[in-house]
Amino acid sequence: MSERTSDIVYARTDERLGRFEVRPVDPFTDAGLLHGWVTDPKAAYWLMQGASLPDVEREYMAIAAAGNHDAFIGLHEGVPAFLIERYDPAEVELKGLYDARPGDIGMHFLVAPVDGARRLHGFTRAVITTVMELLFDDPSVRRVVVEPDVRNTAVHALNEAVGFRIVEKLAKPEKDAYLSICTREMFRAAQGAPHERH
Repeated sequence: MSERTSDIVYARTDERLGRFEVRPVDPFTDAGLLHGWVTDPKAAYWLMQGASLPDVEREYMAIAAAGNHDAFIGLHEGVPAFLIERYDPAEVELKGLYDARPGDIGMHFLVAPVDGARRLHGFTRAVITTVMELLFDDPSVRRVVVEPDVRNTAVHALNEAVGFRIVEKLAKPEKDAYLSICTREMFRAAQGAPHERH
């Protein structure tokens, strides 16, 4: 798949793992790629295991049309490697379930499945760092809000590593979730960077 650099909306270089870039999802051209990712057994918490290719296309067409939800493909060294969804948690996923504040943004991310031999050490941490940098690149964003499944221990550990703290357990229709929040300052502290001055 050739990537056009004009589509890139965010980029950062990880000193150990190289270049990470982010571009919007194209529901038509990316549906086949995404279908393979979201239906993989390792993507069980994405809740699309039984989705057909048209289901995936429809899902990402709906996200593209929404004013409060969008999706991105993450690239590593120019190759599609992860999926990001960004949403307004006061309107999507968490509407009426938590005390929303101005400057809140919600996110999901999914690392593309690879076999163990090709997995780079620290790759998932670099991906979530890229996601958080993308979100906080918007100066209006003050907090990132997530609601992972309580059973997803790997993502809880990863979230904690980049600054998230669990606030409460929520009963959602599709899962029990841990509402977790990370402010810009919490993220910077977790990165070992000095706090930003305002």
